[in-house]
Amino acid sequence: MILIIDDDVAIRASLSLLLKQNGFKTKEASSPEEALLLAEQHALKLVIMDMNFSMDTTGHDGLALIEQFKKIYPQLPVILITGWGSISLAVEGMRLGAADFITKPWSNDYLLQAVHTALSLSEQASEGSGESLTRKKLDQQYDFRNIVGQDPQLLQLLKKIGQIAPTDASVLVEGESGTGKELIAEAVHRNSLRKSQPFVKVNLGGISSTLFESEMFGHKRGAFTDAKSDRVGRFEMANKGTIFLDEIGELDMNSQVKLLRVLQDRTYEVLGDSRSRKLDIRVVCATNRDLAKLVEEGKFREDLYYRINLIKVKLPPLREREEDIPLLVQYFVDNLKQIYNRPELKIGQRALLWLKSLHLSGNIRELKNLVERTVLVAEQPVLEAEDFQAQAQQSPSKPGDRTLPAVGSMTLDEMEASMIKKSMDHYHNNISKVARALGLSRAALYRRLEKFDIPYDLAQ
Repeated sequence: MILIIDDDVAIRASLSLLLKQNGFKTKEASSPEEALLLAEQHALKLVIMDMNFSMDTTGHDGLALIEQFKKIYPQLPVILITGWGSISLAVEGMRLGAADFITKPWSNDYLLQAVHTALSLSEQASEGSGESLTRKKLDQQYDFRNIVGQDPQLLQLLKKIGQIAPTDASVLVEGESGTGKELIAEAVHRNSLRKSQPFVKVNLGGISSTLFESEMFGHKRGAFTDAKSDRVGRFEMANKGTIFLDEIGELDMNSQVKLLRVLQDRTYEVLGDSRSRKLDIRVVCATNRDLAKLVEEGKFREDLYYRINLIKVKLPPLREREEDIPLLVQYFVDNLKQIYNRPELKIGQRALLWLKSLHLSGNIRELKNLVERTVLVAEQPVLEAEDFQAQAQQSPSKPGDRTLPAVGSMTLDEMEASMIKKSMDHYHNNISKVARALGLSRAALYRRLEKFDIPYDLAQ
């Protein structure tokens, strides 16, 4: 039973008809008092409610009703309906425990998608986790190819991924660089109902603010000076499938607004074409930054934050799952045997013990690079600790090897800006050389130059 709460009889009738046509039973309430009474009388599975029930339109009565529902029925999911201009109200409702929010006028398809997602997640939350988790059991249920490990933290995370994948819930994957966030995003898609549709990856850190709309939404020929042909945007490429937005914490505020509009309305416009196009898409985002902290600092929109993290997945660093290091090393070596045609390769036990002792601040990516370098130069079929040690010494210096500013003397942004300025001076503003030295693409460097207001020559 779904309870619809709105003081507008037309909206109640419209929602009730839509839900009944799709197999749901509904009840309607025009006021908070009537809603609470119906909740006592019926076993509700979901509440869909407006935020305003009085003439002042402040939304305070809606917020008070959410608080009452979450206090009496803490597991009951609530979906909010609000106007675009009142999204701040919806964000406050999300803080109080609402599952999702939808803006008016809504898309029927998107509303039904939100209903199915909220009901599915609610059912999973109420299910007990009786039996113990093993990697074998998970692999029998889900497709987690390319994800290596048996650490209990990882198994719990994979179980969560398997459970939420069939829904259309937006997922935010957090974790340090090199922990495998892209693999998790791929696993979400591969275990979803969209697995036969496109999976499109976008590195937002490599897209400058001036190119954001063209890259994401596409453009028509002649839309701007250099638009010499039509371009298909990333959202259109991913339609019906999943879009993976990596490094979302690097997005500037103007681009955040444009992205929120698309994720909220599920419509977009191609540059040079005023016709709105509908979008049916699953969104998975990733970041190595603390988005909650960025929200507090005013550097990331709170409404966008709640829109993208209906489900949050936190990947543990490799140092917290060191027992998985031998499994990962063996997995990399097995792949490299085929790539370099060296079927005789083996790893000595002492080498595995030594690898387990490494700090590996670059996580899985650093381990993979170390293993590949060692395989490339090793002459003997058995890789010993000394082989890995020799290559580790060739790696970029570890934390503590370089002289860094005293803690608190500089922010990360100030350090990044300082390093870019030094590199620009050292390479006489040669963009290609600076980007290569800093390990960035040219687009990512241009984005940072704009961010820190560092002058550069486009002709370089």
